[in-house]
Amino acid sequence: MTAELFFVQLLNGLSYGLLLFMLAAGLTLIFSMMGVLNFAHTSFYMIGAYLAHQISTWVGFWAALVLAPLAVGLLGAAVEHWGLRRVHKWGHVPELLFTFGLSYIIFELVQVIWGRAPVPYRVPEQLDGPVGWLQALGFTFPAYRLFMMAVALLMLGGLWLLLKRTRTGLVIQAALTHPEMVEALGHNVPRVFMLVFGAGCALAGLAGVIGGNAFVTEPGMAGTVGAIVFVVIVFGGLGSLSGAFIASLLLGLVDAFGKTSGASLAGLLASLGAEVTPQTFGWPLLSMTMSQVAPVLPYLLLVLILMFRPRGLMGKRES
Repeated sequence: MTAELFFVQLLNGLSYGLLLFMLAAGLTLIFSMMGVLNFAHTSFYMIGAYLAHQISTWVGFWAALVLAPLAVGLLGAAVEHWGLRRVHKWGHVPELLFTFGLSYIIFELVQVIWGRAPVPYRVPEQLDGPVGWLQALGFTFPAYRLFMMAVALLMLGGLWLLLKRTRTGLVIQAALTHPEMVEALGHNVPRVFMLVFGAGCALAGLAGVIGGNAFVTEPGMAGTVGAIVFVVIVFGGLGSLSGAFIASLLLGLVDAFGKTSGASLAGLLASLGAEVTPQTFGWPLLSMTMSQVAPVLPYLLLVLILMFRPRGLMGKRES
């Protein structure tokens, strides 16, 4: 692998990993706060992409970047207030079923409104091209991918400041572990839960705004990214934002380098001096390259982490 290809794939992996973190951060925030594993989370990601497409056709991409996440956050707050809150008293299983059913409702509504075919949600003209200063150094990398990374890092910094440096963040963290005490101090805990759920959905919507035009905006996009996001939060540790961040970057790099690698177990064994031929037992598996098994690698890592560290990389052991 040349230095240029390595550097570009490194940036591709980091940009994809940071997009995954934007999705995983909202889901982790909701789970750590409310104990709800929101199966409809990536559906809000899809809504963010479709709303951004619609708003950008009216007033442009930059307005959509602000308005679409706000609209998705308000929708998420409404879902929690008029739907999830009424189910909460019956336990976690009804909550899971509620969000699972909600994902199908959103899927069908999207198809009714925008159709089954992909929509032409495109990268803004200002960012449609390579990064100039990187091109001058001999590397070709899309400017929009760099913009995705910048937005994700700004979101990470804003989330850290909110949770660690503001009074609102302290109330949120206190409500996580001692909701009765927080309510006794005069804070409206159900309202805090509603705001957290809405904020988590808004983060998913923001990921949809910046990810929908980098990839494809179509009705199946929620299902496409949904499985990998759940791998991220389990791999990083349920409820751990730092774990989700590390897992997102790791899986992004695995995806980027795995898809371009021609290495195989047969080649590795041959380099170690072992005689490997088509008659060797298990040859079809041994001869498969990394690029061929790349789609399976995240789920293989998930199985391994569940076997050897069930609480994930940064998850806390429950008492």
